[in-house]
Amino acid sequence: MPMIDASALRQLFDQARTHNAWLDQPVPEHLLHQLYDLMKWGPTSANCSPARIVFVQSQEAKARLAPCMSEGNLAKTLKAPVTAIIGMDMAFYEQLPQLFPHNLDARNWFAGKPDFIASSAMRNSSLQGGYFILAARALGLDCGPMSGFDADAVNAAFFAGTEVKVNFLCNLGYGDASALFPRSPRLSFEQACRIA
Repeated sequence: MPMIDASALRQLFDQARTHNAWLDQPVPEHLLHQLYDLMKWGPTSANCSPARIVFVQSQEAKARLAPCMSEGNLAKTLKAPVTAIIGMDMAFYEQLPQLFPHNLDARNWFAGKPDFIASSAMRNSSLQGGYFILAARALGLDCGPMSGFDADAVNAAFFAGTEVKVNFLCNLGYGDASALFPRSPRLSFEQACRIA
């Protein structure tokens, strides 16, 4: 597989930033469909694909989300054209006959094992959340992933009566680059890695 070009690497990684301020420019619905249709191909264990996404875009939905947000995340979330709630389906294994058809016993690896279900759902929906951010950047969108929210309130407002629970939130749209502060440092290879 050939390496992608330097401009693509810059867009996805080197020059991509986490945005907290947003331009008043809507995100068209077809782009949200494209985003999902890209991210869904990222690998998960046994292709379990537990991520479930609510794209909060309407004023009514934003009004339901607002009370769930921490004070530091409220204003930027209300200003963002879209906030994606990245959830995890705790009954994801029920879809395995469709998603992992070459092993029809795969559902039984998880059924009745709540700790294994929870760790698999968190790990794999987080992986899918990473794919989500890269897919959004590839489509020219900016992202602002967040943790600061009341998970129980989000679950009650958006996932009541389902097996889905929130993992994290990600504001989405066209970032206002004039509001960016200098990029924070990252650990070096030597600080974060070793070759064994």
